[in-house]
Amino acid sequence: MIYSTAIRAFGDLFSAPIRGVFWKVIGLTLLFLVALWFLLRLLFLDFAMPYIEAWLPSLGEWTGWISLFAAIVSAIGLAAGLAFLIAPVSAVIAGLFLDDAADTIEKVDYASDAPGQALPLAQSILSSLRFFLVVIAANLVALIFLLVPGVNLVIFFVVNGYLLGREYFEFAAARYLGTERARAWRSRNQGRVWLAGLAIGLFLLVPILNILTPLFAAIFMVHYVKALMRREAGVASPQMT
Repeated sequence: MIYSTAIRAFGDLFSAPIRGVFWKVIGLTLLFLVALWFLLRLLFLDFAMPYIEAWLPSLGEWTGWISLFAAIVSAIGLAAGLAFLIAPVSAVIAGLFLDDAADTIEKVDYASDAPGQALPLAQSILSSLRFFLVVIAANLVALIFLLVPGVNLVIFFVVNGYLLGREYFEFAAARYLGTERARAWRSRNQGRVWLAGLAIGLFLLVPILNILTPLFAAIFMVHYVKALMRREAGVASPQMT
């Protein structure tokens, strides 16, 4: 069920009904990341470089090499920092449009079902910010194991599979059950939810496309939650293959 649901969600991601949300998420995420790049670069040039330039003359003939090395390291550091922030930044921005995507999927694929209820805007923003902090903390833990062969990839999937599965499953389930019942249902299906989170983690590994991870995750979990609800009710579902 997870494989077929992921394939379906991937197709929906580029479908005409979702296209409006797609471009909003892409445009705002890229705009924010570009602005963040210039901000970080400005902070480095204004605060770090004056100290480096004041210290360089004391190095004599090594001044040119040290200056070049500092420029290279700063460029790599800025790029690495920006790459690290892609996932949490896209999560916050896409979080503002996840209900729009869920509404669209429901109207197209589940028109005969009762529509889900979107979270209030304030609660949606707080949820996005909370997830932003959780993703940063989890990936900092994963970075600790980055240089440990055979462990880094496992840690990445374990951590992100759990977090992504939990957050987006509860997002989708809460539309139909309310927040508290969605959490209780997720607890009863922890294994399934974690496996679903691993599918989202795989998408997160795809360069460039990973900007759309939150949007893909929301679409995926709407389909997945609907399929689980049908399974528990004993109703056939087109996703259950």
